[in-house]
Amino acid sequence: MTFNDDAKYSGKGVRKSGRRTGLAVGGGGLGLVAIVLLSQLLGVDLSGLMGGGTDPSGQDETTALTNCLTGEDANTDVECRVGLTRDSLEDYWAEQAPAMGISYSSPIIQLFSGGVDTGCGAATSAVGPFYCPADQQIYLDTAFYDTLRTEFGATAGPLSQLYVVGHEWGHHVQNRAGTFASTDTSQAGPTSDAVRVEVQADCFAGAWLGSAAQTTDAEGTRLLEPITEAQIADALNAASAIGDDRIQEKTQGQVNPETWTHGSSEMRQRWFQAGYTNGAEACDTFAVADAEL
Repeated sequence: MTFNDDAKYSGKGVRKSGRRTGLAVGGGGLGLVAIVLLSQLLGVDLSGLMGGGTDPSGQDETTALTNCLTGEDANTDVECRVGLTRDSLEDYWAEQAPAMGISYSSPIIQLFSGGVDTGCGAATSAVGPFYCPADQQIYLDTAFYDTLRTEFGATAGPLSQLYVVGHEWGHHVQNRAGTFASTDTSQAGPTSDAVRVEVQADCFAGAWLGSAAQTTDAEGTRLLEPITEAQIADALNAASAIGDDRIQEKTQGQVNPETWTHGSSEMRQRWFQAGYTNGAEACDTFAVADAEL
């Protein structure tokens, strides 16, 4: 169990796409997923989103999560879990972001299957979860959690699933803070702006989870149960599994730090823990020296 069974879902902020865009992704199956995820996994560099043409018969329709009502639903249904995760993130960041001097607004989480049209271009599920600054939406195909298990060997339990959403929400906070406009994410390397952006989003996810047990629904009911050490280990396992070094070792048989865009497993875990232990104020990854990153 992660959510309080009695917590009520607001019904806000999450849309489910009724469109399956017919994007041409070529051959390769899960191999293609792994290749694309090397550069796109949980990131903001969306240059690789453009696929083939869309299916003109696709229906560009979205619906709310009408079948999701309570925390009990979130504990058994992955889409409902995203819905209540959204409520917890919103409760935390609506207060935390202004306290950090950030002009805050809420992002939309768009659930899709197969492919989707976004403000950043047409995307397939192969790119993994991502945040699009152009339309300020988070895009997620929940089948990605299965990919975490099968392709990357992560446990991908409920808290690691929350971490994934929290990371993308962290990118929205960065966008509202002007971080994207003030950094150069076109360069790679272990101390690059691209890596600093990504590990800061990990830190922001950790900061939210450190306070998540205090977030409440509209009636003041606690949204999440207290987080256990085992659940934190699950989230750290996901952060480790998607470190640049782990992915490179798995797919290329060698590690090349100069091409990193998201940070090593150790970096991603460490910054997650920094946020979890010390809060969002500890997440200024741009202020630390290269040797401390």
